[in-house]
Amino acid sequence: MSDTNRIICLLILLASITAILETEPTLRALSPRLFSTLEAIFVAMFMVEYLLRLYAVGEDPRYRGVTGRVRYVFSFWALVDLLAIVPYFLGFMAHNNAFLLRLLRLVRMLRLARLGRFSQAWAALAAALKSRSHELWLSAGVAGLLLLFSSCCLYLVEAAAQPEAFGSVPRALWWSIATLTTVGYGDVTPVTALGKFFAGLTAVAGIGIIAMPTGILAAAFSDAFQQKRDHLAEK
Repeated sequence: MSDTNRIICLLILLASITAILETEPTLRALSPRLFSTLEAIFVAMFMVEYLLRLYAVGEDPRYRGVTGRVRYVFSFWALVDLLAIVPYFLGFMAHNNAFLLRLLRLVRMLRLARLGRFSQAWAALAAALKSRSHELWLSAGVAGLLLLFSSCCLYLVEAAAQPEAFGSVPRALWWSIATLTTVGYGDVTPVTALGKFFAGLTAVAGIGIIAMPTGILAAAFSDAFQQKRDHLAEK
């Protein structure tokens, strides 16, 4: 990675940390103009970088000329770069809307996605997900079926006792999600003996549901990094 790219990565991290800290009202109250000034500085730097990148991309035969640069503007990484800039200007139109302001602060967190341009780890992650897409979709399908089945079971045995929590399959689905993901909030629990029995089965099945994609991804990452090491060794 070049020194320029390291500086850009550092700016992205600093801008993201600033956006996180800005969400704390007590910190904003200490220095009301500090965060807006820092954001303006970061946006100015990102704008300069974006314009220089738009100018230099003409060296690539795919993006030469006006039409080529227009094509580049709508490419994936160019759109990601724009996310580092656009929220700042949209904030001026939403200064009286608290929800939109909070949303725009969170959108600025998407600047972290720009690190993918400079990181080989992101490429390895994409390769790992692509190589195991079939297995991941299969595990997602199994998880969905199990969620639906457990929701139907709890609706069947618990609806009469707890209509507010289990009075429909969609209502029971919240309990199934919390249980199968092993989160277990405890805000909704079965009270009948049969409901507790199904709840136990669901909780045990949830361990396997979580382990399945974890194992698939672990194997995929191992293969991707091994291929990367083999490629470097050949050089």
